Amino acid sequence: MTKPRILVTRAVFSEVLDHLGEYFEVQSNQADEIWSKAQLVERLHGKLGALTTGSERIDTELLAASPMLQICANMAVGFNNFDLDAMTELGVLGTNTPDVLTQTTADFGFALLLAAARRVTEGEHYLRAGEWRRWRYDMFAGAEVHGSTLGILGMGRIGQAIARRGAMGFEMQVIYHNRSRLAPDVEAHSCARYVGKEELLRSADHLVLVLPYSQQSHHAIGAAELAMMKSTATLVNIARGGIVDDLALADALGHGRLAAAGLDVFEGEPTVHPELLALKNVVLTPHIASATIPTRKAMAMLAAENLIGFLLLGQPVSPLNPQVLGSPQQVQRKGRATGTPAG
Repeated sequence: MTKPRILVTRAVFSEVLDHLGEYFEVQSNQADEIWSKAQLVERLHGKLGALTTGSERIDTELLAASPMLQICANMAVGFNNFDLDAMTELGVLGTNTPDVLTQTTADFGFALLLAAARRVTEGEHYLRAGEWRRWRYDMFAGAEVHGSTLGILGMGRIGQAIARRGAMGFEMQVIYHNRSRLAPDVEAHSCARYVGKEELLRSADHLVLVLPYSQQSHHAIGAAELAMMKSTATLVNIARGGIVDDLALADALGHGRLAAAGLDVFEGEPTVHPELLALKNVVLTPHIASATIPTRKAMAMLAAENLIGFLLLGQPVSPLNPQVLGSPQQVQRKGRATGTPAG
C-alpha cells in the first residue's frame, strides 16, 4: 500500500524523520535550505501534510497552489506564520506544540532578565576587551532582582511559569495583565496579582512579555508604553517580534529612559534593527528560548504526532482550528488526495 506523502520543511532530528518514515513517504530538507514561496509550493505538490516552522508563511496563495495539502504541523507554540483564517476557509488544519516548551522557555526568560538587569553581557565584553584593570564601587552596578516587582504581560502557561519562578525563587512581588483575568486558583498558584496594563507598566521593575502576536498585539509596547515605565526598569521579550516597537525601544534605551532590555525576538527577524545592535544595555539572542535538546526533540515529535494522528486517524493532538475537522472544504481536499469526488 502506498504511504501518504508529506514534506518536512526544515532540518530536524533524524529520529523524528525515522518515526515519520514508518507511516509516510517523507521528503525532508536536512540541508536546511530556506525556500522561496515558489520553491515551497513546488515541494508541496502531491503532499498531504507538512511539518513546518516559523520560516514558512502559510497563506491563501500557497494553499490555493497546494490543493492536496490537508495539514500544516508547526514545530512551535506560536503560529503567526499561519494565516489561520485562510487555512480554515480552505479546509487545512493547523497544529502547534504547546506545553512541551513551557518550562524551558520560562527558564530562558529568567536568564535574559538576570543578564540584562545585572549587566552580564556588558561586563563580559568589557573583560574580553582587556579593559578590566581595577575594581570600582559602581562598576557594572545593575538592578536588584530579588525582592523587586516582576510584571508579566500575557499570562498563559509560560507567563505563569515565570511568575512562580519570580515569587518562589526570588521573593518578587508579581503583577500581571492579560486579556482575561486568571481563575482565582490559577492566580493563587502563580503567586500573581492582576492589574490594569497602565499600572503594570508604571509599577514593574522588570517586565516580561509573553503574549501571543496578533494584529491586536502589534506594537503593544511602543513609545507611549515605554514612557510609562520606570527609567530603572528592565524589559524582556520572549514572545514574538512585532509586539515591541524595536525602534522606539532602541530610542528609550539609548536615551536612558529605560535601563536595560533582553530580547530573543525581533521585528523582521533574523534581521535586527541596527540601532539595537549598537547599544550596550541590551542582551540579544537569536530566538532560542526553547533551545534545549530535550525540548526541541519534544516539539518536533509533537509536530510529527499531529501529522500521524490527523492523516491516519483523523485525531490531531493539538489542533488550532478544530472546526476544519470534517468540514466540506477538508472533505474536498481529501477527495483530491484519493481521487474520490467530494459529495
